Amino acid sequence: MHASRRTVLAGTAAAALTALPAVQNRAHAAEGNNTAPPDYRWRNAVIGGTGFVTGLLFHPSVRGLAYARTDIGGAYRWDDRTARWTPLTDHLGWDDWNLLGVEALAVDPAHPDRIYLALGTYAQSWAGNGAVLRSADRGATWSRTDLAVKLGANEDGRGTGERLLVDPRDSDTLGLGTRHDGLLKSTDRGVTWAAVSDFPATPSASGQGVTLLVAAGRAVYAGWGDADGSAPNLFRTTDGTTWEAVPGQSSGTAAKVPIRAAHDCHTRELYVTYANAPGPNGQSDGSVYKLATASGTWTDVTPVRPGGTDTFGYGGVAVDARRPGTVVVSTNNRWTAVDTLYRTSDGGRTWTSLKDSAGIDVSETPFLKWGDDRPKFGWWIQAVAVDPYDSRNVLHGTGATVYGTRDLKHWAPRIRGLEETSVVQLVSPPAGEAHLLSGSRDIGVVYHERLTASPSRGMATNPVFGSATGLAQAARRPSYVVRAGWGDHGNGARSDDGGRTWAPFAAQPAIAKDAPGPIATNTDGSVLLWSFVHWDGTKYAAHRSTDNGTTWSEVSSFPKGAAPVADPADPTLFYAYDSDTGTLLASTDSGLSFTARATGLPSGDSQFKLVAAPDRSGDLWLSTKWNGLYRSTDGGVRFSKVASCWASYTLGFGKAADGAGYPAVYQVGSTEAVTAVYRSDDEARTWVRINDDRHQWGWTGEIIVGDPRVYGRVYLATNGRGIQYGEPVR
Repeated sequence: MHASRRTVLAGTAAAALTALPAVQNRAHAAEGNNTAPPDYRWRNAVIGGTGFVTGLLFHPSVRGLAYARTDIGGAYRWDDRTARWTPLTDHLGWDDWNLLGVEALAVDPAHPDRIYLALGTYAQSWAGNGAVLRSADRGATWSRTDLAVKLGANEDGRGTGERLLVDPRDSDTLGLGTRHDGLLKSTDRGVTWAAVSDFPATPSASGQGVTLLVAAGRAVYAGWGDADGSAPNLFRTTDGTTWEAVPGQSSGTAAKVPIRAAHDCHTRELYVTYANAPGPNGQSDGSVYKLATASGTWTDVTPVRPGGTDTFGYGGVAVDARRPGTVVVSTNNRWTAVDTLYRTSDGGRTWTSLKDSAGIDVSETPFLKWGDDRPKFGWWIQAVAVDPYDSRNVLHGTGATVYGTRDLKHWAPRIRGLEETSVVQLVSPPAGEAHLLSGSRDIGVVYHERLTASPSRGMATNPVFGSATGLAQAARRPSYVVRAGWGDHGNGARSDDGGRTWAPFAAQPAIAKDAPGPIATNTDGSVLLWSFVHWDGTKYAAHRSTDNGTTWSEVSSFPKGAAPVADPADPTLFYAYDSDTGTLLASTDSGLSFTARATGLPSGDSQFKLVAAPDRSGDLWLSTKWNGLYRSTDGGVRFSKVASCWASYTLGFGKAADGAGYPAVYQVGSTEAVTAVYRSDDEARTWVRINDDRHQWGWTGEIIVGDPRVYGRVYLATNGRGIQYGEPVR
């Protein structure tokens, strides 16, 4: 689930036609560095899904070809031969972070290689405008048109759709339903767009607008999400030009939002799902109707009526192209009885709940047990697809995965290659089985005993976290790890076996219940320092423990809300950066008290990041975004600006190169015009770019760490494309 995932503000794209730059096959050398740039191979550290899959679409003309869209993690193409998803939008870079959310997708039944994506994560004033990508080779390459309107792939209503459609009469014509700017139309295969002036509904600045576009024969239907109880919410055109309200709309659909629609071409019936809110949250009522498009007759075919404590809406709908009258619909936001798929083979007269007979095998992605060994059939189910070449091949998207079946009874994640985690914490231990521990939004902390398979332990338990806010390891006692986050019984925990198993803190400060923040442990694990920040940004006093979290005391001199940093060599030293005042503070008494050292540093941004170089005392690096990179070698008494880069967003360390006397330094920053991933083997005097234009993943400014045991390997957190790790091609 991605209801609270954070992004960063980037520049707004102008409304203009652009083409993507040519793909570069090698990483780039930074300006002034004569060393040949290294070839890097980038892959995901496998978890498997973890985010909201908002759309699924089998291609109607190609067996085994399907596409998926996500709310913050881009789009994917399914290949039946390899049984995995291929990411299609990793080329989108730092400045295009807002385009990693996919509002809608569309394929052309008459031209199997064509695909279109409508991109834009947020429709708020601080976000950039949307864009449309178009491809003639199934997403291998793209052309792009920047729009003059905003789209909202991670806002309410993101599971409705599809809002993008190729006109059934003319493959050159497309429609795009927007939230606040009505219906747009292109007559040149998505190159240019203009508003449809005679569309009969009036958009609002805060509504849902056009929620769906669907073809029914040569007609096109549009759902409208902002109708009140007396106004129509479904419109159609039969000539591609003139729109009208669909006659006879039932009072049962009034004041409800059309979520999705699907047309049975055999029976000439249009099935529409409705809910009393756009979802995925907030729905408590819903229905399913079918429209006989020839006669105009509406029929209520709702499988089960919400009522009492069993409240929910309806979401996805898909028809079986091989079997007339066979339809699958999903419930959504059904927390009491749990969401399900209903299937009918008689046009909606009778329905069967597929969940009731489902066997669910999540062994490939064990985190889906959610800490209680009971995998769920799904929630936030607004995407459903039935294979047009195999009636028993059904997919449904959830808030964490894609489930698939080939027999309508046995279900398993069909998720290989699709990684959507929003990652906020990374630790690469210097010893032990695992090379990586991670903390993320939605799935808490994970112990990665392998990078190429979903962790066998799933998400850390005792307690189970919804989202992690802190993760730290004692530098000289790597078996000792602590974590913080939003837990089911306590918001902090410790591990004495490197993160394999956990025990909750025996007690926690009262404020930890509402504002768990970053946490640190000193180099030998004898002291914990826990900072507190509410989700709304309110900062609170940090607390300290010297008995593994049994008792806590307030540290009034610690800057509220700052991230504590432990010195890697001296257990008595802690540091904190006060971004409100641009001051570095230090403690020489194991976190009991903090005093100011360097002042006058960049201020005003809580995302400035302070890190300490491993195996050294007092070697501090401060990333201050476009204010640059600073370094101190005296514990923060004095800082010098690093001249080799003009912007630094996050920085970390890994094993030194052969013959080097200092760890490899990795950062996301800018040495030239491009914000990218860089490595330095000479203490940041020179840098080489180690990602390329195909591997950019939008915003990557949260955290980066090198592997202390493998030179050249680096782990990178993304906001929606999971954990990327890169290694030199040897």
